[in-house]
Amino acid sequence: MKPSQKRGRKHKRQDASSAENGGSEVKDASVNESPLPLSPEPASASETNPSPSSRRNRGKGKKRRLNNQSEPTGGISQRSSLPHQNGDCNNGLIVSGGAAASESIPAAPSWETVVKVVPSMDAVVKVFCVHTEPNFSLPWQRKRQYSSGSSGFIIGGRRVLTNAHSVEHHTQVKLKKRGSDTKYLATVLAIGTECDIALLTVNDDEFWEGVSPVEFGDLPALQDAVTVVGYPIGGDTISVTSGVVSRMEILSYVHGSTELLGLQIDAAINSGNSGGPAFNDKGRCVGIAFQSLKHEDAENIGYVIPTPVIGHFIQDYEKHNKYTGFPVIGIEWQKMENPDLRKKMGMESHQKGVRIRRIEPTAPESQVLKPSDIILSFDGVNIANDGTVPFRHGERIGFSYLISQKYTGDSALVKILRNKEILEFNIKLAIHKKLIPGHIGGKPPSYFIVAGFVFTTVSVPYLRSEYGKEYEFDAPVKLLDKHLHAMAQSVDEQLVVVSQVLVSDINIGYEEIVNTQVVAFNGKPVKNLKCLAEMVENCDDEYMEFSLDYDQIVVLQTKTAKEATLDILTTHCIPSAMSDDLKN
Repeated sequence: MKPSQKRGRKHKRQDASSAENGGSEVKDASVNESPLPLSPEPASASETNPSPSSRRNRGKGKKRRLNNQSEPTGGISQRSSLPHQNGDCNNGLIVSGGAAASESIPAAPSWETVVKVVPSMDAVVKVFCVHTEPNFSLPWQRKRQYSSGSSGFIIGGRRVLTNAHSVEHHTQVKLKKRGSDTKYLATVLAIGTECDIALLTVNDDEFWEGVSPVEFGDLPALQDAVTVVGYPIGGDTISVTSGVVSRMEILSYVHGSTELLGLQIDAAINSGNSGGPAFNDKGRCVGIAFQSLKHEDAENIGYVIPTPVIGHFIQDYEKHNKYTGFPVIGIEWQKMENPDLRKKMGMESHQKGVRIRRIEPTAPESQVLKPSDIILSFDGVNIANDGTVPFRHGERIGFSYLISQKYTGDSALVKILRNKEILEFNIKLAIHKKLIPGHIGGKPPSYFIVAGFVFTTVSVPYLRSEYGKEYEFDAPVKLLDKHLHAMAQSVDEQLVVVSQVLVSDINIGYEEIVNTQVVAFNGKPVKNLKCLAEMVENCDDEYMEFSLDYDQIVVLQTKTAKEATLDILTTHCIPSAMSDDLKN
């Protein structure tokens, strides 16, 4: 659910400095331990795969932009040392030359000992992960494996928390405790992509010996001291940095492509600190380090996942025995700060709220809410004209925070104004269905091949694979328009494209078709990739006609095209003409 102003494209400015330092980026913060080139997806500091060729541009020159990117990283330095006394000084006698000349020695001043709660650093572990990412541009194979290092910490129930991007596409995860030389194999219990949190466990009982789990504290206030502990780049031992909470608001979670509550701190967070705990001055965990801001005009800006988000993830897993996600309201809304707009919509002077611009057809609330409804309150909390709600004393926060506190399947009471009449509805909250999803849940990408035409579905990882981190500027305009504004009309709708054409005699003249949407097949609309595969497999017509975007058509003789497919697969060493999920 996004306000209207977030739908537009940001103006770009050309930086006079070098291309490497000309912008800011939000990155994940695991440390790559392999010299092998790694994939840039999902903007993680641990991944250094070179982005593919920009051959896929359609009518757009490559432009440089400045955008904020954060990267989960991890470094921490010792804040302060405990004051101590330099020695004991007692009253006594000084005896000189056997003569008992007594001298009174004044008592030493009494120093007040400052007691500081030391965080439970023994519960902080180093996470070693081997990743094998899918190759979205060549979906029948995977990329070369690589290793990364990050941080994690032990909580109750024989479990370990770390970041989701630290174990994404994992093939093996190992944990090492502080001061130990043994790495223990770990099992991934749940991955919360949206909130960038993962839950692990270790079956070996030896791992849990002599370690006390970390205890969670309350949400800190501004200027509260925080200490970040982890295993960042620059050394092998545990590292500590300290700072204060400088901001608290709804943040963009880079890995999950979502917006949730987050803390901004000024403690140094470097690559490898991802997944490490942030402690308050009482030694309790108040968050998980997960990304930082890298910009030429910014210094020491790190971000921490706060305890409300962590608690939601853990309780969600315990409640459903799996991670179900953070629910959203499938609407786009508009601020109501203009007085003329409020009068036109029939709002009285004391009424405040936001106007619904569009509603997702797949969202449950589409059955009761309508465009131009004014949302006055959510679960009894009044919404201001700028879309904020009271948060704490002297603070306000976006009302999406109230929604993120709910769980999938929960109900919420929404009060709206429609045609000057106040109505109330109980709506059921669910996961948001996007036409172009931000992630595919760790599954391999789907594909279908016929006559050398490679059909696949568009997702954010696919766009990153094709166009790199700058896909928002380099991808075809029509794909970007659908990414930013299009809404799925059904829960199974997908955006199907011709990814590339594997050159053969059968497809002469079609070689330059790249990343173009498939609209219809033999006059029938293409709803998703499985629908297209079934129509092609069952086609008995003499010709197959694919209607593409930009009013292009591809015509192939059915019998010849299907016969040529096997030879093309053999030439390119492709094991199957379709992915496993399309065979069932």
